[in-house]
Amino acid sequence: MQQKILILGTGGTIAGMAEDAEHPGKYRAAQLSIAALAAVIPGIEKAAGGSLDAQQLAQIDSKDMDDAVWLALLHACDKALHDDAVAGIVITHGTDTLEETAWFLHSCLGRLPKPVVLTCAMRPANALMPDGPQNLKDAVLAAASRTAAGAPLLTEVVAVTGGGELHSARWLQKAHPHRLMAFSSGEQGPIGWVGSDGVRLRDGQVPGGVTAAAQASLAVPSLPAPEAWPWVEIITSHAGARAAAVDALLAQGVQGLVVATTGDGTVHEALQPALARARSQGVPVWRSSRCSEGVISGGRLPVHADLGADLAVALNPYKARVSLQLALLGALR
Repeated sequence: MQQKILILGTGGTIAGMAEDAEHPGKYRAAQLSIAALAAVIPGIEKAAGGSLDAQQLAQIDSKDMDDAVWLALLHACDKALHDDAVAGIVITHGTDTLEETAWFLHSCLGRLPKPVVLTCAMRPANALMPDGPQNLKDAVLAAASRTAAGAPLLTEVVAVTGGGELHSARWLQKAHPHRLMAFSSGEQGPIGWVGSDGVRLRDGQVPGGVTAAAQASLAVPSLPAPEAWPWVEIITSHAGARAAAVDALLAQGVQGLVVATTGDGTVHEALQPALARARSQGVPVWRSSRCSEGVISGGRLPVHADLGADLAVALNPYKARVSLQLALLGALR
């Protein structure tokens, strides 16, 4: 049986259209279907090593990404991972929240028996030199890539973000608002590159996913309807910070807080009493550095048992918020 690459479209700049192709900075995101995008890319089926199945899962600007789309993506990926007809999954996404979606999927799906690859664009589809077609083709090639033994090459959630760079969901972050190469993995760098000759992983990046049989026995977290997901917010520690911001959130019923701390996990003295009040009311408070590179000393990836702790998290604040939300749902792997 010939396998296919499943492409799930969610909108974003990659599907956007500018009023004037010579001024691509002024555009509307999420205007073209994923089927329309894929249909005009030369050689994309060859990159897939077979057929393509393009499905429109959402059609939004990713600045407006929400829990409902995440849940739909999770269910679609879970279904495809258990479908023998699917060799790999590609998700088209806007750049603004791509890192958060990638981390959510990674946190829920864990190690993979087949690739899940997100991709994006910084220019709309009708720009004079759009970057989306190449990124989408590279993502399809990455999702279809196999080892010499025939096993899937990529075994975790990754993203193709431009210039053929391949990044792990663990470290990926948007680092620039305008450049075509807008993403970075900080000190860790890309895990590999996609080119016309295939995917090249950086030394030390060894495939190690689960088998399809093992994945079949692994259920993704059973998540409730999005309206039942807990409310988790990010508080930033900065010069002139005020405790009133924390108290206002507590008064409105916030259920979890992530503090984007200064430097190595430090928090403004004005915030500390309010955060202590939050913990005394059973609201978990996690700390994550607002620095763009590095993690807090002693920081680590969280687990569900950390809900009562003053935890230093080895994630940026936006991914830490995702993890705390999942922890409160009892769904953190």
